[in-house]
Amino acid sequence: MIEVRNLVKVFDARGHEVRAVDNVTTQVKRGEVVVVIGPSGSGKSTFLRCLNGLEELDSGSVSIDGVDLANPKTDVNAYRREVGMVFQHFNLFPHMTVLENLCLAQKVVRKRGKAEREAKAQALLAKVGIGQKANEYPSRLSGGQQQRVAIARALCMEPKV
Repeated sequence: MIEVRNLVKVFDARGHEVRAVDNVTTQVKRGEVVVVIGPSGSGKSTFLRCLNGLEELDSGSVSIDGVDLANPKTDVNAYRREVGMVFQHFNLFPHMTVLENLCLAQKVVRKRGKAEREAKAQALLAKVGIGQKANEYPSRLSGGQQQRVAIARALCMEPKV
């Protein structure tokens, strides 16, 4: 499902080259669960951002479900529709309720009708244990609750990975 070969991502930090991801090769099979661990600053988030096309690769390749991210013909937006990601800072819209946060991308990207997207959102909120928080705003939730909203939001899109 995910294939990474010789991935390199380099940043320039005030004239000093920092190799955030250095020659990483890995494969993840469909349905396999993988955990990326390491100390702060070791490149975990950069690696994940590379998988989603949020960072440009300096060398190497990334493909998900056979679609090569580095191929100039790849529609990056279509590619990203199939990759769910929960960021360290959850990026919830503060002016929208939890339910609205979960429904927005379903409406815009997946073109789902209101009843379908709200049913999916409610089911996933219940699954992550905060079904009663649908009409709350993010500022009224704990950090853990906000994280669960972000997880439910990613799952609402039914990504391949």
